[in-house]
Amino acid sequence: MSRTELDRLDVVQRVLERRLTQRQAATLLGLGERQVQRLCRTVRAHGAAGLVSKKRGRPSNRQCPQALRQRAVALVRERYADFGPTLAQEKLEELHELCVSVETLRKWMIQDELWVPRALRQRPPHQPRRRRECLGELVQIDGCEHAWFEDRGPICTLLVFVDDATSRLQELRFVESESTFSYFGATRAYLERHGKPVAFYSDRASIFRVNHPSGAHEDTQFGRALGELNIDIICANSPQAKGRVERAHLTLQDRLVKELRLRGISTMEDANRFLPEFMERHNRRFGREPHSPQDLHRELRDEDDLDRIFTLHDRRKLSRNLTLNYKKVIYMVKPGADNNKLRGHHCNIFEWEDGFVELWYEGRRLPHSIFTKEGHVQQAEIVDNKRLGVVLEKIREQQEIRDQERLASPKKTLREKRMLREAIARAAEVPAEP
Repeated sequence: MSRTELDRLDVVQRVLERRLTQRQAATLLGLGERQVQRLCRTVRAHGAAGLVSKKRGRPSNRQCPQALRQRAVALVRERYADFGPTLAQEKLEELHELCVSVETLRKWMIQDELWVPRALRQRPPHQPRRRRECLGELVQIDGCEHAWFEDRGPICTLLVFVDDATSRLQELRFVESESTFSYFGATRAYLERHGKPVAFYSDRASIFRVNHPSGAHEDTQFGRALGELNIDIICANSPQAKGRVERAHLTLQDRLVKELRLRGISTMEDANRFLPEFMERHNRRFGREPHSPQDLHRELRDEDDLDRIFTLHDRRKLSRNLTLNYKKVIYMVKPGADNNKLRGHHCNIFEWEDGFVELWYEGRRLPHSIFTKEGHVQQAEIVDNKRLGVVLEKIREQQEIRDQERLASPKKTLREKRMLREAIARAAEVPAEP
């Protein structure tokens, strides 16, 4: 008997012994009084066996015919033994006109040992990899989003750089999120402190690797910057492959969180000032000596212009009017004897984190101005001077609406939204003309 049937039997017996009324029994069982009366008559006539469901042990009326099951399993065993249930069901319906649901076929394949459920599969072993021999030969990098300040501050991300040979923390930095510019800043601090390593070891995030098949041989902005510095980047296929930085996350989520709590630190700025002291103490406790005393870090060269390298790079073609379009803004190169020759040529665009943009062509900076159509009165509109104030007020309202739509857009990055908020704040501080 099932658990429900045993509970019903106990309540019915109490009713028959007059220790419980039928109304009380109906309330306990969630049934009607007439149903309780029928249960009592059944127990009197047949005993406890009368409460057992009559459907038990009988085949379902919706059960597939046995011949269909045998034919489907035979076809799968003969022709689709290495197919999954979903693909096998599609082929049975497409090529053999057998209409069976995916879950039914999955159950049949499991019963006939043609398919192993995911829950029962053995995970592939991840065998340990030896450490690299030298300091600076391989540096594992990753970001960890966590409530680092607990309930004292917002959730943020900690960028972690761990040397593979020594397990030392080489660089830590709190940022709002993992982005290209946040890794630019952390990597620049690493290079200025330690020099250039042989390679960085990261996951396959879009910051480090172009995941679309059409861009398999292209570099991301971060990969391009490392290439200019002659630093390689290797993308791991699994979290276990970069286990040192993954284990460092667990240690930091325990020790660093408590250190920040003891010092009452609740902002990223204060935490970043504390991190060098924490790294020194952490490395004394958990760092180890490399197998080889050789340090493979290379010094930065004079031609390594970090200000230019750690910017967003792009290329655009100049029109006949010496203009180009970049991120919905039209940049107009100032005409001149040298610049007039650049019509139809491609120039380089460098964008800094604060949104500042420079145009360059073969090592020469191109002076330019910005032209944008947004927020301007159309030249074809003739507005009476008496109504000009109303029109301009309407334009300002439309601009505010567009700004709010941009701030709410999921296509905008956190950096672009921060820049837009700063621009709105600066515009609000400008006093109106009398």
